[in-house]
Amino acid sequence: MDPVAALNEIAFWLERELAPTFKVQAFRRAAAVAAELEPDELAERARSGRLKNMKGIGASTFEVIRQAVDGEVPAYLVKVRERSAEPLAEGGRELHQALRGDLHCHSDWSDGGSPPQAMFDAAHWLGRDYLALTDHSPNLTIANGLSEERLARQLELVAEANAASDGLRVLTGIETDILESGELDQTPEMLDQLDVVVASVHSKLRSDRGTMTRRMLGAINNPRTNVLGHCTGRLVTGGRGTRPQSEFDAERVFAACAENAVAVEINSRPERQDPPDELIQLALDAGCLFSIDSDAHAPGQLDFLHYGAERAAKNGVPAERIITTWPVERLLEWCSQGR
Repeated sequence: MDPVAALNEIAFWLERELAPTFKVQAFRRAAAVAAELEPDELAERARSGRLKNMKGIGASTFEVIRQAVDGEVPAYLVKVRERSAEPLAEGGRELHQALRGDLHCHSDWSDGGSPPQAMFDAAHWLGRDYLALTDHSPNLTIANGLSEERLARQLELVAEANAASDGLRVLTGIETDILESGELDQTPEMLDQLDVVVASVHSKLRSDRGTMTRRMLGAINNPRTNVLGHCTGRLVTGGRGTRPQSEFDAERVFAACAENAVAVEINSRPERQDPPDELIQLALDAGCLFSIDSDAHAPGQLDFLHYGAERAAKNGVPAERIITTWPVERLLEWCSQGR
């Protein structure tokens, strides 16, 4: 078995089960070290034990490499595969199978943990037809948001990835912060070059109902906005603690989404579960479209779509109203309307 592939697959399954970051990164680092060596040299170092002395190789990762170069499926990989044999969620399996893509993920260009190509490879491995790379915008400095210049460079990277792709279509995108004024946090010229624009509130989440409503409506009424991301901003569990949902006039916001062809995101991150069920119902009644997205910050988290599909199915959202079930040509045509 290829030892680099084994190390990366272990990291994927650990990310999927929300293992501590240090544990995931140990396998990612070891994979990077192993990839720098010629296969014969890697095998010789593993069999002689010299590999243990290389920076970035620990006891567990050494054993994975040693077993892989000897033609075995590493025991550690067997163990994590067994733990991950079942889908993450019991419900929504049929809807999950209907999903073709994912319009919200992050790479190490902003606050993600892996290079874009690692995200693309994982999406392809999971059978996605398309994936939008939506790193953060410049106002979110804590997340290393992309300036206009950096975003322009990322568009070149995406073009190169698509030219070399054997199936996955990578879409250009951004998760742009909704500024306090309701404006989108990137130049109109750059937004016009993107396939997908996800607009989300990331600051002053405890603003009063009227202020937050006006702010969100400003972004929704912008013809460049395609998806309203994690609309309440709540956190219900996880290492960052909990956070109550923002207050806004949901009926007005969802009516504007329906009128302006802005999809309401069903964010699949388990710590978000955003929107809450009652708001999904309001959006459904308002005639909104939806986008089930992973909001992945690591390759293994791309599989979080199971959670979003389960919540959508539980709330009776039909597949035809979920834009991430659409073929990429239909999706792109819809995204470009009004620009």
